[in-house]
Amino acid sequence: MIERYSRKELKDIWSEKNKYKIWLDVEIAAAEAMEKHKIIPKGVASIVRKKGKIKVKRIQQIEDKVKHDVIAFLTSITEQAGIKARYLHQGMTSSDVLDTSFNIQLLQSGKILIKDLDKILSVLKKKAKKHKFTPCIGRSHGIHAEPITFGLKLASFYQEFLRNKKRLIEAIENISTCAISGAVGTYANINPKVEVYVAKKLKLKPEPISTQIIPRDRHAHYFSTLGIIAGSVERVATEIRHLQRSEVYELQEYFSKSQKGSSAMPHKKNPILSENLTGLARIIRSHVTPALENISLWHERDISHSSVERTIGPDANITLDFALVRLANLLDNMIVYPKNMIENLNMTRGLIFSQEVMLELTKAGISREKAYKLVQGHAKKSLLNKISLINLIKTDKVIMNKITEKKINKIFTYDKHFKNVNYIFRRVFK
Repeated sequence: MIERYSRKELKDIWSEKNKYKIWLDVEIAAAEAMEKHKIIPKGVASIVRKKGKIKVKRIQQIEDKVKHDVIAFLTSITEQAGIKARYLHQGMTSSDVLDTSFNIQLLQSGKILIKDLDKILSVLKKKAKKHKFTPCIGRSHGIHAEPITFGLKLASFYQEFLRNKKRLIEAIENISTCAISGAVGTYANINPKVEVYVAKKLKLKPEPISTQIIPRDRHAHYFSTLGIIAGSVERVATEIRHLQRSEVYELQEYFSKSQKGSSAMPHKKNPILSENLTGLARIIRSHVTPALENISLWHERDISHSSVERTIGPDANITLDFALVRLANLLDNMIVYPKNMIENLNMTRGLIFSQEVMLELTKAGISREKAYKLVQGHAKKSLLNKISLINLIKTDKVIMNKITEKKINKIFTYDKHFKNVNYIFRRVFK
């Protein structure tokens, strides 16, 4: 991923140096197991651990000649560790190292992404409780519907990201497997106890049955989860973008003193962070389809998945980490305008209370169809002529014969809409 959308912690995980370090950890753990079961002489693991250093440039030089990354890596380690290093990789195949190491990188990334989600959850919880009873308009199809609170909107986001955290925990658990099973996964030239030892040492689980690779449905699950989380990021970002529009202006991204919104128009304060998050979410989701297509490989293995994973492994994780951190900061610093929310609530002159008028008429004995038609007629007139709906309702003798003026006045208040906010919050933040 490009530097602009990368944070060091994730970049380090996907660096060549860290990748080769994990490869070495896998080889040393396998050597320890082989020594324990008297497959290779004692002392191999300790010598390799002591003398084997990661020299990225040297590995790349060798790979340029041999055209095989694992062989280049083993050759480089042998150059440093000496003759005993020849016992490394006994009975193993390249995928034993590559797949186990790739899963460790996903595991390392996933743990950081969990921390990122925790930060978002913390901010959303704080902001939701602050705006628990801040009235704003609920919209369906982009049109004013009925009153809600801004806290409810944020609580909805909180619950979604809580589900995302659970999904990611499951995906990390699913991906945390190890395969040291040799060519085509039959353990023909390696003791299965080596795999058990390596898995325990590296805090993984042995893959119940591998082919020559770890099955890619596990990886598809992981990357699909990243795609779902990206969708949630975009949902929040899109809401912020809409609510910052000049015609709405219920909230705004933080805008620093020296910040410029437009090279041409000095008045502009654009929602650049949430727009950026929308774009990043598209990139992350674009990695899901290749991960799904990686499930179906030829027979016991081919390498069509390899080039895909070399790209989507770092890019999806690094980009999502950046996006989650940016979203947390955006939410923490956003500016909310409660007065504008009230103004927008009142913009349609009481149309948002039309449902309750209709329901009261049905309670008074009028059919739903007739009640709907009566209220809809006044609603259309209110909208067209910019007249308050309550005033039109009070001029209708049919309605006023069925509902008292006191009841009408009570209908045109927000109280009823917020009576269950505490109940919803208890369920969300239990």
